[in-house]
Amino acid sequence: MPSPIQDHFAEALVDRRKPLPDGLVAWNGPRPERRFGVYRNNVFWGLTEALKSRFPATAAIVGDAFFTAMAGEYVRRDPPRSPLLLGYGDTLADFVARFEPASSLPYLPDVIRLEAARSHAYHAADCPPLDAGDLASIPPDRLPSLAFRPHPSLSVIRSAHPVVTIWAMNAGESPISAVDDWQAEDAFVVRPAMTVHVHRLAPGGAAFVEALANGRALADAVEAAHAADDRFDLTANLAGILQAGAFATFE
Repeated sequence: MPSPIQDHFAEALVDRRKPLPDGLVAWNGPRPERRFGVYRNNVFWGLTEALKSRFPATAAIVGDAFFTAMAGEYVRRDPPRSPLLLGYGDTLADFVARFEPASSLPYLPDVIRLEAARSHAYHAADCPPLDAGDLASIPPDRLPSLAFRPHPSLSVIRSAHPVVTIWAMNAGESPISAVDDWQAEDAFVVRPAMTVHVHRLAPGGAAFVEALANGRALADAVEAAHAADDRFDLTANLAGILQAGAFATFE
């Protein structure tokens, strides 16, 4: 368990407004401020680069200088709690949603959530996806009661903005152009094999996938999808998510 000295050291390391920890000394003199400042800068640089690596599309949208300043404020307010930085930044979207300088980009938190989902999918457990052909042996009258187990890498992202389009343009997946049709876009992220994929969901698809991922029977998931959007197409949505490898098995 960290001691008070360690707590004070960590707080001063990520917050320039904090005084240096008591008892700090340097080998080359009685004033350790300069050496502590170098260490502090290295920590900030390392954490900023870790965030930039995890959220490259976000960095592309706001530019390097803005991202660096935003990341620095985030690091100060929410420093890492673990030496493993794979998940550092999971709370960045919520931070940016309250970050006044980014208020002119209301879609940015959802782009960050999409990128976080991609990194989680990349590091998720390997698992073979469900083969759609396995459903062929199920009697039609039993299909409504089927429950599906989601693939470990599956995440659903809901957005009131064209988040998939914006992410794709800033991630090099599609050419950058004006978004003429500014519509809400939902997506699911999955890594059925070696590559992480982002799939745009059709109307009602997010409610459908989320219901299935939460263990609800197929009939209940269809009902939830129709309640969310009366344009929901069961055949197209089910075929799409099975082809994408969004689920691992069923029962």
